[in-house]
Amino acid sequence: MTIYIINPNSSQHVTDGIDRAVDPMRAASPVPIVARTLAEGPPGIETQAHVDGVVGPMLAHCAALEDQASAFVVACFSDPGLAALREQSDRPVLGIAESAVLTAMTLGQRFGIISILRRSIPRHMRYLGAMGVMDRLAGDEPLELGVLELADETRTFERLKTVGSSLRDGAGAGVLILGCAGMTAFRGELETTLGVPVIEPCQAATAMAIGRVALQQTR
Repeated sequence: MTIYIINPNSSQHVTDGIDRAVDPMRAASPVPIVARTLAEGPPGIETQAHVDGVVGPMLAHCAALEDQASAFVVACFSDPGLAALREQSDRPVLGIAESAVLTAMTLGQRFGIISILRRSIPRHMRYLGAMGVMDRLAGDEPLELGVLELADETRTFERLKTVGSSLRDGAGAGVLILGCAGMTAFRGELETTLGVPVIEPCQAATAMAIGRVALQQTR
């Protein structure tokens, strides 16, 4: 049995980053953890059309893994198809955005989200509203870098410092959330630089998946 982390975009670079981010967690997991790429997905999920378009292929991908799965993690910050996958699967299903927000609220009163693009923010607002956590949101500010542009680590980190500082100092965020699975490489250095907790969503969701699997094994 395996915890499957599904990257709904088709960028292997993003999947490799997810795999590296969760690698230290494997020692704590009672089952293997495998990161997979959805080949049918776009190179980056940046619009509502992208979000909606990956749901069908992702459900089919996970259905083929159901008998081998201990849990599924949907590794896109829009949590595409989360409710549908929970309906389809008998396994625990974690979304990285939902998990990151829930984790952030255990570490501080108000959290800030660092988004990739300004056009992502309305989508996040709809989701946070549905979760009922808007009163805990300090702000959501964009890097204005697309998913593929995040591979430029020097440029990305400079933008992360600028936006993170704005959320910390201007919006009063006590915790920051990296709002894309393509930002996995930056959590530790950004946390050290800014002096506030930084949540990497794939790690947050994987930690919850490990916990769910461990709880099931105690029954």
